Amino acid sequence: MQMLKKSNLKEKFASFSDYWSPKIIASLNGQYVKLAKVEGEFIWHAHENEDELFMVISGTLYIAMEDQTVEINSGELFVVPKGVRHKPFTKNGVAEVLLFEPRETNHTGNIIDERTVTEQHWI
Repeated sequence: MQMLKKSNLKEKFASFSDYWSPKIIASLNGQYVKLAKVEGEFIWHAHENEDELFMVISGTLYIAMEDQTVEINSGELFVVPKGVRHKPFTKNGVAEVLLFEPRETNHTGNIIDERTVTEQHWI
């Protein structure tokens, strides 16, 4: 039987310092569970075929969309439906975020940018 391990989110977040570069911590049912530290503004983008779940572990994350902006505080989550253009951002400091995404999802969606991560890393 495969050795099963738990993940400590505080330890995982402490293991990296770069922003807007999600790290994979687990895999289930064709999905990756990722952690990201975010600060400032990201880019406008959409995921044509996938919903995207943002769960804020610490700080506050905002998701701007064409018709509204959602504030997501520590302990809250929000799902951006597939095809919806959005731009995550923070106003006051860093937010630590847990994401659920299909393995093939590009975190910048349909946009290629200098922040696009082409090689995903496990931590």
